[in-house]
Amino acid sequence: MPPFAQRFVTLPEYPLATIPQRKRELIARGVDVIDLGAGDADLAPPAAALARMQAAVAEPSMSRYGFGMGYLPYREAVSAFMQRRFGVTCDPITEVVPLIGSKEGISHLAFAYMEAGAVGIIPEPGYNAYQGGTLLGGGEAYRYPLRPRTKFLVELDEIPAEVLDRTRILYLNYPNNPTAAVAPIEYLERVVKTCRERDILLVYDNAYSEMAFDGYVPPSIFQVDGARDVAVEFHSLSKTYNMTGWRCGWAVARPEVARTLAKVKSFVDTGQFMAIQAAGVAALESWETFVPQNVATCKQRRDAAVTAFRAAGFECEVPLATMYLWIKLPDGVPSATFAERLLEDEGVIVMSGSSFGAGGEGFFRISFITSPERIAQAAERAGRVLAGMMVGAA
Repeated sequence: MPPFAQRFVTLPEYPLATIPQRKRELIARGVDVIDLGAGDADLAPPAAALARMQAAVAEPSMSRYGFGMGYLPYREAVSAFMQRRFGVTCDPITEVVPLIGSKEGISHLAFAYMEAGAVGIIPEPGYNAYQGGTLLGGGEAYRYPLRPRTKFLVELDEIPAEVLDRTRILYLNYPNNPTAAVAPIEYLERVVKTCRERDILLVYDNAYSEMAFDGYVPPSIFQVDGARDVAVEFHSLSKTYNMTGWRCGWAVARPEVARTLAKVKSFVDTGQFMAIQAAGVAALESWETFVPQNVATCKQRRDAAVTAFRAAGFECEVPLATMYLWIKLPDGVPSATFAERLLEDEGVIVMSGSSFGAGGEGFFRISFITSPERIAQAAERAGRVLAGMMVGAA
């Protein structure tokens, strides 16, 4: 076999890649597994989306190539959503790019901008698609550690000028996975200002824009003056509508950037199945009847998770958004060791902080994606594992 390309060698292991097989093995052994790993809720998509999908698959025209244009009503529904939700006007033809899930668009965009010597600023811990696109595009990843000291925000003035001089893409994700941090509008204004001054493309991953609680309303980056010049925003139906496996999302950007992403995609895919895009229209149009109740269920689970894990001896903040708790571990307890012990000894799947990069060490992530009762059981088991590790370290 030929040797691997260096850009492949630099890729870390994907944190969720081995979990399904480990889960199957545990279940086969008779273990009662509680999966709090992936952000993949055990809830149903909107009934309207299911009905539209069922009808669309019977339409012969839906089985043809979608190509980059895709299903025009989907583009129009995205444009209407951006206007209704954020007050952002975008042309459905020139400024919207349908995606096979936001992950592929985020990864593929980097292929147009990354090359040897070019830098992508990657929040760490963070979604692995950011560094995947950067590294596979031949660029260099500069990993900025997200820590409580900066409220889990990427502070650009802490990055060396030499790095900023070579930076072509800055990846931001607020509300944030995995820390659940949110970004004040004043912070986003500072970021946009710097990106404009340094000609940096701001890739704004807004996958959790609708998963917010306690009156918090996440903004679009395009609500910041000047962002249209430097930003591209990604959205997904996955979390908001419990449609993770459907792989349906979109990007919004000014025409030059939208065309760039569309050109890269024209060489790697021929568009999402149009029946899924038709179901996406129905999902977006069901926002008012579906999303508030879905978020209410998620909030109930959030509250149960915070209560249960605090009672089990853990420290965690009450998140204003996302479907995650970012839980602190005591000093000296390695997150990977804790997650492995929890999986093997108690059958509970969580994500170690270090699986999101070295910047995540000292924490672990749970997804509150199952019932409050199961979350409470998982927390109790986690407390037992932690107590055992603390005794062993004494």
